[in-house]
Amino acid sequence: MTEQLTDQTEDQLDEQGSMTIIEHLTELRNRIGVIFAVFIVFFIAAFIRPFGSDSANIADLVYRFLQAPLADILLERGGRMIFTGLHEGFFTQVKVAFFTSLCITFPLMLIQIWKFVAPALYKNEKSAFAPFLLATPVLFALGALMVYYLVIPLAWQFFVGFETIGGEGALPIQVEPRISEYLSLVMRLMFAFGIAFELPVILLLLVKAGLVSPEGLASKRKYAILLAFVAAAILTPPDVISQVLLAVPVILLYEISIIIARFIQPSESAQTE
Repeated sequence: MTEQLTDQTEDQLDEQGSMTIIEHLTELRNRIGVIFAVFIVFFIAAFIRPFGSDSANIADLVYRFLQAPLADILLERGGRMIFTGLHEGFFTQVKVAFFTSLCITFPLMLIQIWKFVAPALYKNEKSAFAPFLLATPVLFALGALMVYYLVIPLAWQFFVGFETIGGEGALPIQVEPRISEYLSLVMRLMFAFGIAFELPVILLLLVKAGLVSPEGLASKRKYAILLAFVAAAILTPPDVISQVLLAVPVILLYEISIIIARFIQPSESAQTE
């Protein structure tokens, strides 16, 4: 009789476990569906022209904002931007709409991830994880703003400086950037700096989990400096200005992460438990 009850209890637990897994998968599907639906809505809203074909849509306004640092330089010289393929203007609009929708839905993605993960965390784990979740969009935005207001104006001024007026027996050399190439470069810079500024979040999470220690990070400082300059050389245009402006903040963030890690690292008793 006891064995029968035990078998029935195990069967019930198996059924409950199966239902719990299915419920988690259903919840995950629903949250992904919410993110995808909101993304599509903002993408369409950014791409369409609701007030007539001659009016600017959201993608136009965003692109004007992204090209403003270059426009401030080229308008003084009578410069312009071009596209060389019939489809290039259209796909540039699509890329800008995608970029705009992604930026708007990024906080929603973090919220949905938090709502999915939070029920499985203990109270102390929630309080430890929440600051990192809040810091993620803030640091990404700081990196993107640094690109827009500091790195891009300096880099564009450097590149445009290679124009020549021309003279007797020499043709003038003028820059006429393609809209798709310009957009790809700006987006790559903004994402590169935004992701690089997430370094403290990654390092401090590893420290909080006990996978690395402040002493270990300090001992690997020279390798971190080398990797910062290598990553800057890969992710930024081939000029010293933008490379240094990415590598130096990353190195500073690494040092700041070491300092903060000394205060948040788990104690030896906590690790033993």
